[in-house]
Amino acid sequence: MGNRLVGNRRETFQGSNVLGKGFILTAEQADNLIQRDPRNKDVLFPYLNGEDLNSRPDCSASRWVINFHDWSEERARSYPEVFATVERDVKPERLKNNRKVRRERWWQYAERAPKLYQAIGELDRVLVVALVSRTVMPVTVPTGQVFSHMLGVFSSTDAAQTALLCSGIHYTWAIARASSLKGDLRYTPSDVYETLPQPHTTERMKAAGHSLEYLRSEVMTERRLGLTQLYNLVHDPATKDADIVELRIIHQEIDEVTGEAYGWNDLDLECDFREVRQGYRLTFKVSSQTEILDRLLELNHEHHASSSLRTKGGDTGGRDGRRGLTNGKVQDSALF
Repeated sequence: MGNRLVGNRRETFQGSNVLGKGFILTAEQADNLIQRDPRNKDVLFPYLNGEDLNSRPDCSASRWVINFHDWSEERARSYPEVFATVERDVKPERLKNNRKVRRERWWQYAERAPKLYQAIGELDRVLVVALVSRTVMPVTVPTGQVFSHMLGVFSSTDAAQTALLCSGIHYTWAIARASSLKGDLRYTPSDVYETLPQPHTTERMKAAGHSLEYLRSEVMTERRLGLTQLYNLVHDPATKDADIVELRIIHQEIDEVTGEAYGWNDLDLECDFREVRQGYRLTFKVSSQTEILDRLLELNHEHHASSSLRTKGGDTGGRDGRRGLTNGKVQDSALF
């Protein structure tokens, strides 16, 4: 079992559940609305979802979205052309919704995720990860946009956090605690990140995180590949191109410095191509994965106990369990 750790909850969020296709616009439609009335910039934003994050070379949003925030209907109507779009294309469906608040406040998102936007309000960039993917690779993207509910958002700009979340250690924890959907991993922040004990980050982690962000962005731009296609190459033993090999080397360094940060200098974190359910993956051997999970679980219990003592009871955590494990051992170690 594992507990949700109080400190982690302030750092991860799920994006907004828009609930209404009528909110969503093409970039051209949004631009036309802004050209006709510059005030419309107040309620039109890029709309980043998991598909764009994993498929576009710059991880940018391909569409825009109308956002009336937590505003009253009267204030929203002061943007008449945009409001008319929502009234025409969203209201009829929302009036059929079973939940009263969604019927009565049809011009607002079903779930606005206010804590997310409050937490990142002063940040220029944040880490995001697609909640359903094969890569489970977070990337840094600009704020100032609406994040879909199919994205997990980490309120951090620290490159050391990038290293941790792009490490094989984090991935090993994720595949043990998350579920799968048609071969893709379903990353639930409450089950994965909120239960992950954090190491004391180091300058070496920060440097490795910066190196990964820089090289990965460069390779994706030059090859015109999104994250999914890029990591298909990283995990393909037949691909020996210099840029892909360099990416593998940086990931190996990230694993090493993350292990160091946990104090695990005795642990074998060497990666190799190993056959898993979906083919080959560059990953740890099964015995190392098992040891990582055992050590993380022990740390989880220690951190939780320490937090409970400080708060005189604290939070006992939500959903527990180690999916994919039997007696602390890895079953069919990697999903992908």
